[in-house]
Amino acid sequence: MTNVELPTLAEFEEAAAGLAPVIERTPIQFSQHLTDLLGQRVVMKLENLQRTGSFKVRGATHRLSRLTESERARGVVAASAGNHAQGVALAAQQLGIKATIYMPLGVPVPKLLATRGYGAEVVLAGDGVETGLQLALEHAEREGAVMIHPYDHRDIIVGQGTLGVEFLEQAPDLETLVVGIGGGGLIAGVAAAAKAKAAAQAEGREVRIIGVQAENAAPYPVSLEAGEPITVTVEPTIADGIKVARPGDIPFSMIRGLVDEVVTVSEDDIARALLALLERAKVVVEPAGAVGVAAIMAGKIRAKGTTGVILSGGNIDPLLMQRIVAHGLAAAGRYLTVLIPLPDRPGQLVHVSETLAQAGANVIEVSHTRHGQGLQISEVMLQISVETRGEEHRQLVLEALRSAGFRPQVVQD
Repeated sequence: MTNVELPTLAEFEEAAAGLAPVIERTPIQFSQHLTDLLGQRVVMKLENLQRTGSFKVRGATHRLSRLTESERARGVVAASAGNHAQGVALAAQQLGIKATIYMPLGVPVPKLLATRGYGAEVVLAGDGVETGLQLALEHAEREGAVMIHPYDHRDIIVGQGTLGVEFLEQAPDLETLVVGIGGGGLIAGVAAAAKAKAAAQAEGREVRIIGVQAENAAPYPVSLEAGEPITVTVEPTIADGIKVARPGDIPFSMIRGLVDEVVTVSEDDIARALLALLERAKVVVEPAGAVGVAAIMAGKIRAKGTTGVILSGGNIDPLLMQRIVAHGLAAAGRYLTVLIPLPDRPGQLVHVSETLAQAGANVIEVSHTRHGQGLQISEVMLQISVETRGEEHRQLVLEALRSAGFRPQVVQD
């Protein structure tokens, strides 16, 4: 088991001073919606507004700034699905260091273009970050470049922890802090910094730290139970920024002593959170950056006192955003798509429309076909999407269709 000396508050503050010319001091925002749900005052740290669109630039810049001149001359190499890539690319550009970044073949185009825009050489290979990390390590051995790991390095963790110091300076009364977890670099740094900052503010003062992972990629709960990093099988998740199969050794050694609880959220929870942030907070957040809000909305968080939640990134592909919004509406009971087999004769579509209108459902999209599995020669299949006002209204619409003699089949998003 890897053990690491915990960074001191002085280290975090020194790192923050060094980062000040490069990063943004991102704002905090009070959320009435989350306050009502949690029963405690909730403030959000808008790190989605950070340079490069995420907190990753903090750790990358701090790590690169501590390289020796000979290390800088050798260049750096990293692997990332997007946010770490952009952080390393910008930091390297600022310091005049050559950077090579391995990114998955299916990386969202905005993240790819942004990374190249910061001057890094991008190599597309593999279908996940694990493959990229292996290729980056091989590149480092072959070319002599310095490997910049996304989370498993003390300097990276110290850089990310500056976010915790900053948050407590902006909201000195924080008693609970909710942070998303991938490999663990962010929460390790934030937990160490926040607890040290709180202790410096007042003797005996503590901040409770709650970590959040996506259910489909959650190695930390089982690893913490086992007492050592465990590799788990990950499933597809919209929160690609925290899709990690195994905790980092250094973050894990810190997290097991600093983080008070780790919870998980579903894909539907994340989609609902992203939609709520768009509608109520007017902020664009990527799925990985919304897991803390998802945990609050899903009732997974039990907090005391002012609660802070970090919106860790805002780099989201517009096409993915479109799909997630549709999924979030469906998950919230505000969007319903049904298939309805109908007799192939005039007036049937009008009858369906009248039924929906009487039920108060707004029709968004309609299509029909005479060709489909299970259709009789005298039938057509109608697919119709409607806007509903919530789960109760959704069920009312379905019952209205059934009462009118139709056989609606709900299409899952």
